[in-house]
Order: sequence, then C-alpha cells, then structure tokens
Amino acid sequence: MKLGLVGLGKMGLNMRERLRERGLEAIGYDPHVAASDASSLEALVEALPSPRAVWVMVPAGAPTRKVIEQLSLLLAPGDLVVDGGNSRFTDDKVHADILAAHDIRYLDCGVSGGVWGRQNGYALMAGGDTCDINRLMPVFHALRPDGEREDSFVHAGPVGAGHYAKMVHNGIEYGLMQAYAEGYELLAAEDLIVDVPAVLRAWSKGTVVRSWLLDLLVQALSGDPQLAAISGYTEDSGEGRWTVEEAIAHAVPAPVISAALFARFASRQDDSPAMKAVSALRNQFGGHAVRSAEPTGIV
Repeated sequence: MKLGLVGLGKMGLNMRERLRERGLEAIGYDPHVAASDASSLEALVEALPSPRAVWVMVPAGAPTRKVIEQLSLLLAPGDLVVDGGNSRFTDDKVHADILAAHDIRYLDCGVSGGVWGRQNGYALMAGGDTCDINRLMPVFHALRPDGEREDSFVHAGPVGAGHYAKMVHNGIEYGLMQAYAEGYELLAAEDLIVDVPAVLRAWSKGTVVRSWLLDLLVQALSGDPQLAAISGYTEDSGEGRWTVEEAIAHAVPAPVISAALFARFASRQDDSPAMKAVSALRNQFGGHAVRSAEPTGIV
C-alpha cells in the first residue's frame, strides 16, 4: 500500500518515517518543508496508485478545510481521505459531505503520541465506515505500537467519532498535567523537601500516579530543576475548550478539565484583573493590606 501524506510538520514527518520503517510506501507533500517528496498537491495525487489514500496532517480549521476542498477536485471516485489532525469533530461531517459529492471516501482519526510516536508508535482513534477502516488497517498497524491492537487502536464509531474521542483524550490530558504541575509547585514550596525532582522520580515506578506524563515531567526537571528557562505562559490548542463545551452540552460535570483550562488562561496574565478585584474587596470589607502596583516608569 502506498500512502500520501499532506503536512510534514514534526508529527507528519515522523509518521512518514515510521510507515517507511514498517515496510509501507509513504510520500509527503508540504510547501513549507524541504523534505517534501512532491512539488505540489497535484503531483502527490498523481504519484499515488488508484484507488488512492491520502492522510491529512495540517492545522485544524481553515487550513484543513482548504486541503479537503482541493483534494475533492483532484481525487477520483473511490479514493480515500483521512483527517489525522486535531480537527473539531463537528467539522468531520462537513468534510465528509464535501468529498462525498465527488464519491470520495472519508475517515477521521485522532492521533496521540507527539514527537515520540516514530519510536514508540501512536494511539489511534478512528471514525468512519468499517469498510474504509479495514482498507486502511495496514497503515493503522504500521503506526500503532506493537502488541494487542485494542491497546492502541479503536474504531470509535461513524465519521466524527475519532476526533470526538481524541478531544476527550486531550481534555483529560489537560487535567492530568495540571495535577502534576500543582503537585510540583507544592513540593517546591516546602522547605522540608530538599530534592523535588528526586521525589517525582520516586513516583515513577510502583505508585498509583505513575504515567508517561510523569516520566516526561521528571525528564524536563532533570536538566532544569526550577524550570527557570521556561515561561509559565501556556497556550491551549482548542481541544480543552471543545471538551468543556461538550460537557456543558451534555450536562456532564467536568470540574477538573474546566479548572485546568482556566488555569491556562490565568497563566497568560502578568497581573490578573480578577486577583486585583479580590485583593480590593478584601481590603474593603476586612481592611486587609494590599500591595501597591510596581511603578512601570511609563508616563
């Protein structure tokens, strides 16, 4: 099987290399990457045998929509497109309909594994028709880790299910990272703890809180125990917001994921207006001392 990849960012490039290492032909196109195998999207499509399979790994939203629309005009009936980026699940029906108008098949696939996927394999959450899933199974097998398929691959349901599963996965990831981060800060605040990285490392085997995320935190601290070289400003790529919105839509309590998302918002405020308001209120009703704002030197 020969697969076309659109988007050769770090993750897409690693996926291409893992597929090749596992004996599958894979060619990629990315106008911004020197490692592109094709000079254009048209050239990529022309290089694939029919029926074609094209895996899209570009940013969610407008960039993905543009590629889907272009592919709808370049591919032929019976070809298959997979959106493996972090698209919102509600976009999947739109993408499937665009392609279906030209009798082109569509799958959505949530992909987890980050920059370590080439070495360790990727967890895959796919949505779409069973016949299309079976057709692409050699690719799924090559990308996922060795071992039981059920441990790293799921056909989650119809179109949209794969990205919905990945959205919830990333919401959980927000909560787990926030819990580890708060634990790290609490350990660092206590003078009794003389080696914070050592404590965290001691949790990595045998404890109920051991995980790959904990291993990555220990690794990050090994070179910079105070994380002095890293800003606390933390972006969110959308999935956390979408997870909270879905929790509201389904009336499902999600306080941990919600709090983790709001903590990321708070990280971007040099001087939180909300905390200023809390400080002012404490001063008003209780006479509690407030700190004056530092002079900026700006007139």
